[in-house]
Amino acid sequence: MPFESLLGELVTLTRDAREHLTYLHELGVEGIEISHAVPSMTEQSSSLPAPVSPEVATLFGELKPAPVTLSKSSESFEDIWADIGNCVRCPLYERRTHIVHTEGNRRARLMFIGEAPGADEDVQARPFVGRAGQLLTKIIESIGFKREDVLIGNVNRCRPPGNRAPTPEEASTCKPFLLREIAAVGPEVIVVLGNTATHNLLGVRQGITRLRGQFQDYHGVKVMPTFHPAYLLRDPSKKKETWEDLKKVRDYLETTARRD
Repeated sequence: MPFESLLGELVTLTRDAREHLTYLHELGVEGIEISHAVPSMTEQSSSLPAPVSPEVATLFGELKPAPVTLSKSSESFEDIWADIGNCVRCPLYERRTHIVHTEGNRRARLMFIGEAPGADEDVQARPFVGRAGQLLTKIIESIGFKREDVLIGNVNRCRPPGNRAPTPEEASTCKPFLLREIAAVGPEVIVVLGNTATHNLLGVRQGITRLRGQFQDYHGVKVMPTFHPAYLLRDPSKKKETWEDLKKVRDYLETTARRD
């Protein structure tokens, strides 16, 4: 290959890498792990490239995801809620009765996240207080906690009409406030309830049936996807699987040091 072609390709690669790093910076990625080892031609030809993640690209060598961890913030919930205000950022405000904020222990080790308030929650301005909420309280107690020991919230704070799932646009509008609450508390484990909440928090496509029972990662925080209590009311046979999921959460918290 002529020198001019090599130089042009190098310039293009450098520009693309710089643009990608700028994109990562805008997403809030702080750390980048760079591999300095360049595989030999024999190694390169002996195997096909593995599937790669788009997070971080080294100029030469394999692509690696950036090790991103959640930085605990000094914000209070009151600061976050003041920013939310009498929110009219998405159409859900038009038919809500109340905004339903996260509630519970603001130093909790364990947090539960659902998708959105239902009818009872909309009236009482509290998360998980209807039939599904009563079941969630029993689930929490079954692993040795009280409701007031944990933190409980939803991706969306306004009830969708007819209890439908929030749209991606509605979820993306409300989610940043939930993430700020997570950063303010710094829970050690998050139990995410149901498909919609799991997809919105973790940004995954797999269904809850495939993901449940396996710890996932959210910026260094362990996340356990499991069935939503409302689903368990419709299909009680799934309670056994949910119990197995929550036992893993309980066992993990019992084997780790409690925060000061």
